[in-house]
Amino acid sequence: MRELFSDAELNGPKPYNPHVCGTKGTESKSQAESMQQIIYQTENFVKTTLHTDSTGHDFYHAFRVRDGALNIAKTEPGDKVVIELAALLHDISDYKFNGGDERKGGRVARAFLTDAGLDEYRVDRVVEVVNTVSFRGAHAESSHLVSEAKIVQDADRLDALGAIGIARCFAFGGHRGHPIYDPMVPVKMHSSFEEYKNHEGTSVNHFYEKLLLLKMRMNTPTGQAMAEKRHHFMQQFLDRFHTEWKGLV
Repeated sequence: MRELFSDAELNGPKPYNPHVCGTKGTESKSQAESMQQIIYQTENFVKTTLHTDSTGHDFYHAFRVRDGALNIAKTEPGDKVVIELAALLHDISDYKFNGGDERKGGRVARAFLTDAGLDEYRVDRVVEVVNTVSFRGAHAESSHLVSEAKIVQDADRLDALGAIGIARCFAFGGHRGHPIYDPMVPVKMHSSFEEYKNHEGTSVNHFYEKLLLLKMRMNTPTGQAMAEKRHHFMQQFLDRFHTEWKGLV
């Protein structure tokens, strides 16, 4: 259970200052406790909603992204309350599992946070993050990201790299019925989001179509440094995979 937020983290950003994680303020203890209660409610909502997922997009993924985002936020500008809530809710209704509705996650997040009593500014900010952090394809145009979205996106992408990223890739591929690998199926570098989200390839191809591209698309210095290490581990795995595929070891 996390400690209560500091006054600086909890002070409402109106007007928003993009150079600090919150501004100096005089939040009362009761206000801090109220905000912490919204965090707890969000954790429970995410856990209840995603507890049956077996694709690598379960509540543990959301919690890891939250923890990673808060770690990155130690050295990056942004409202930490928005960052934590958006990270927890970023996959609350993923288009890959809801029939292709790219905006449903934002609508679900808005309804939940409004009902929980979060202020309108932060609700809008969380929804914007939820709606813009997804990968859109190798050559697809990227969305303009607010500061909190850059942090959450980096944390989400880090969870697609390294040992956990490898495990999640094959979990998702198995769920979708994708072959592990087929050397006759070419890698596809998608030029649009529509092309990317409708493509059916192999799990190993997904490394080349998305995962190995992420290192160069991180938004923050902390994210870039962490991605470098995870990318290297993933590349070592692929080198070994292809060697074993050929029966050489």
